[in-house]
Amino acid sequence: MVHASSDCDIGGKDGEEYESVIMVSINYLDNMLETDSSCLNNESNFFKKHSCDDNKEAVFLNRAAHRLNKFKMNISEDFNIHLLKVSRGTLTLLLKCKSKVKERKLISSGEAQPTKNLEENRQKCLLKILLQKIKTCWNKILKEHAGTHR
Repeated sequence: MVHASSDCDIGGKDGEEYESVIMVSINYLDNMLETDSSCLNNESNFFKKHSCDDNKEAVFLNRAAHRLNKFKMNISEDFNIHLLKVSRGTLTLLLKCKSKVKERKLISSGEAQPTKNLEENRQKCLLKILLQKIKTCWNKILKEHAGTHR
């Protein structure tokens, strides 16, 4: 059975692809991202507009996976490979998704340009939160699927 969502369907509901590839890479990335504890309190506008609400799971995962492609982290080649695995693995399991993702980087006019180090920490924070929300969304989908197939 495929989970219907407004513009997308989700395949791979048995969880095999998720657990063997996507989750492994998410956990690897999460361990590599060193952020301070206040990081998780800073919600980005992305999460105010896009969430893994009921019947919006596939749309959220589609946008989140595309958003992952925008991160340019100078951590390691291995890190970038795992980032690609999460993004491509997720997009592979989404069926018939329309990609109408146009992300703009907004900098408030009243703010000074952040220093390179500050911006890098902000990006790490956003990436860490995004990875956690992708993981939570997948777990929600797989839990719902398991509940309907007992």
